[in-house]
Amino acid sequence: MKIEQLISSVVPILELTDTGSRALSLMEQSNVTQLPIVAEQQYRALIHENDVLDWDTPESPLGKADFLSYRPAVFVNSHPYEALRIAHEHNLSIVPVIDNSNYYLGAITRNELLGYMTESSGLNNPGAIIVLELDPRNYTLVDIARICENEDVLIISTQVRNSNHNGKIELTIKTNRTDLRGAISSFERHDYIVKDVYGEQNNEEDLRERFDMLMNFINM
Repeated sequence: MKIEQLISSVVPILELTDTGSRALSLMEQSNVTQLPIVAEQQYRALIHENDVLDWDTPESPLGKADFLSYRPAVFVNSHPYEALRIAHEHNLSIVPVIDNSNYYLGAITRNELLGYMTESSGLNNPGAIIVLELDPRNYTLVDIARICENEDVLIISTQVRNSNHNGKIELTIKTNRTDLRGAISSFERHDYIVKDVYGEQNNEEDLRERFDMLMNFINM
């Protein structure tokens, strides 16, 4: 997906002649905590709600403010992951999008980024999630994929996270199967540490197993 496809049509822009009070009003209406200032179609600054609240003269034009040097943005030819990184690092509710000439093209909201992450990671598809813990030197996706394929499990997406407390990594695997018992056993046979499993069985299977256990106990 191109990053321009994530641009929201509901994020308003501010001009240098707008007041701080108008900026706060627009932020509240749009349910965001930042808004861009655009002058002659050029991206000038990103205004924070807290900066305006701390401003001594919120009725003055924004052009007179001393907090116009903050300009986080993502280029239109970047990958959406770059927008995710900027939003996370700067704790932004919107990420401005510009071209190589600093032309303001729009902004991406947290909701658009969350929707992109859900779709690109396959979280909106049925299937369980398995989390492996392993040494970075032993991380070979080819081997992991082969184990899954041997158990008729398709990998929809993977994510890697560093575990700072022990120097290992956590590999999160989204699959197309709701029952991963075969894959779990196979991973353990190959000396992988299965840290967590989510959504391994559906509710009907879980209730059936509990019912069978109860009946076995009654018949003892």
